[in-house]
Amino acid sequence: MVIAGRLNMATGQPQRAEPGFRPVAVTPYRGNGLGRVVNWASYAVTATAAGLRQPRPDLVYGSSPHLLAGVSGWIVATIRRAPFVLEIRDLWPQVLVDMGKLSESSLTYRVLERVELFLYRRARRVVIMAPGLRSMLESKGVEPERIAFIPNAADPADFVPSASRDELRRRYGFNRRTAVYAGAHGPANGLDLLLCAARAVPELDVVLVGSGVDKPRLQASAQNIRNVRFLDPVPKTEMPDILHAADVGVHVLADVELFRAGVSPNKVFDYMAAGLPIITNSPGVVGDLVMGAGSGYVVAPGDLAHGLGQAAQASPAELAKVGAAGRRWIQQSQSRTAMSEALARLLASVVNDTGAPGKSRPLNEGDISCRVD
Repeated sequence: MVIAGRLNMATGQPQRAEPGFRPVAVTPYRGNGLGRVVNWASYAVTATAAGLRQPRPDLVYGSSPHLLAGVSGWIVATIRRAPFVLEIRDLWPQVLVDMGKLSESSLTYRVLERVELFLYRRARRVVIMAPGLRSMLESKGVEPERIAFIPNAADPADFVPSASRDELRRRYGFNRRTAVYAGAHGPANGLDLLLCAARAVPELDVVLVGSGVDKPRLQASAQNIRNVRFLDPVPKTEMPDILHAADVGVHVLADVELFRAGVSPNKVFDYMAAGLPIITNSPGVVGDLVMGAGSGYVVAPGDLAHGLGQAAQASPAELAKVGAAGRRWIQQSQSRTAMSEALARLLASVVNDTGAPGKSRPLNEGDISCRVD
C-alpha cells in the first residue's frame, strides 16, 4: 500500500484511491513559508493514521521528500512492529542550507538535524538515490553495510508515443526546433537560468511543462521572451507524447553544491528512455552520467545558453544519434525493471532478517503492505 498526499504534484489535481494506493488529506499551501511546513505536518498526521489502519505490514518504506514523511513511516513501523527502511531523496536539512534557506546555527536546523540522525539510527537500511550521498551518510554515523544505492530509472517500453511525431507536434504547437523542460517549477530547479538562456538563443523554442511554487513568477518573467511557452502539468501517461514531439530535453538545477553529488533526477532518465537528447547544467553525478552515456550536452551551471545553442545548431542526424545513445544506455544499465528487482531483493533481505515468526518466506512482488511518501 502506497500512502501519499491527495494532491498530485505533477498535475495539480486530486488523486483518487486505487488498489494499492491510498491518498490522504493534506493542508494546501503556496510558496515555501510556514504553510508548507504545516502541509508536511498534516501529511505526517494523516499518513500515520492511514498506515495504522492498514493490515499489519511486512515492512514500512518511508521516502523523504521531507523528513516528516520518514517520521510517519517510523511511527507506523514501530507501532505495527515491522522493520523500517528509509529512502533518501533529498538530504535534509543540508539541502536547505546549501540553497540559502536555512542557517546551520539556527534552532530549526538543529531540530531537523536531530530528526535526521534519529531516523538514520532506526532504519534497518537507508536507500540512497545518488552515489555521492554514501560518504555524507557515513560521516553522520550510518554504517556502510546499511546503505544501499538504488537510483531512479526508466524503461523505454513505457515511452512509446500514441501517435506519429508530426501529429504530436501539431497537437502541442511545436513549429520549430523545440527544447522541453518537464518537471517541478520550484526554487531548486533554477528555471530563471533557463529563461535567461532561452532569451539568448531565440532560434530555439523552449517549452516548460509542469507546476510549482515559482511558476506564476516565472510566467511573469517570461512575458517578453517570445520563444518561451508554459504548459499545464500533464499525467505521466501523456509524457511519452510530449517528449516524442520535442527535439531536446532540458535538465536544469540551481547552482547548489549538494546537487553535484546528491541528486537522481527522474526527468533525465525519462528523457533517455524516450530517446531524447539532453541538455544539463548540473556538473557532477548528472553531468558524468550524461557524458558517459553520450546522451547529450553538459554545460556549466550558468551557461545553459551554450547548451541550447549547441542543440539549435546540431543536425537532425546528430540529435537522433545522441538520443539513441541515451535510450540504449538506460535500457542496458538502469532500467526501471532492473532497479525494482534490486529494491525487491533488498526489502526481502530485510524482512527475512527480522527473525519474526512467519517471515522466513521469500518476499514477492506486491507483498509490501505500507509505504509512506
